[in-house]
Amino acid sequence: MHFPTGTKITITGDLGSGKSAVSRILCERTGFQYVSTGRIQRQLAEKMGIDTLEMNRLADVDPSIDEQIDGIFADLGKDSENYVVDSRMAWFFLPDSLKVYLRADVQVAAERILGDPTRNSEQYQSREEAVQKITARKASENARFLKKYGADCANMDNFDLVVDTTNHTPEEVGAIILDSLSRF
Repeated sequence: MHFPTGTKITITGDLGSGKSAVSRILCERTGFQYVSTGRIQRQLAEKMGIDTLEMNRLADVDPSIDEQIDGIFADLGKDSENYVVDSRMAWFFLPDSLKVYLRADVQVAAERILGDPTRNSEQYQSREEAVQKITARKASENARFLKKYGADCANMDNFDLVVDTTNHTPEEVGAIILDSLSRF
């Protein structure tokens, strides 16, 4: 497939919905570059000489950290490269992108997270604890983004495509997104 220069796909959604896996598949199938908030945060922390946990704590009291990260996403909109952007807020900062929201049943999402050995920062003792904390984190982030940016992450009308990944593989979700992108 060929896409115009400057094409952007922004992926956001529920915890455990498959955002990273789907983003990697999209990059493989399109040749687009991959950008993630996590990667940017790690690079910024390294530049500051601190770890990411310390940077997150600092960001609570120093708004310039979020401003630096947000500025990177805003600048991507001016870039002529094609990108898949895995980020909670990229849809907001890249309004001309194909804005995709991935949702998943919270029980299934909890099982995915519990079964993923690479998720060292998310350790839960049980599925019930995972469900409770996933639900609380989503509510907390939605409230913070609404207050800070006026961005309502819970309003699905903000997205061009909403895909329920509960019963789909990442490959199937990638195909759905590419089909939508071809018509975007």
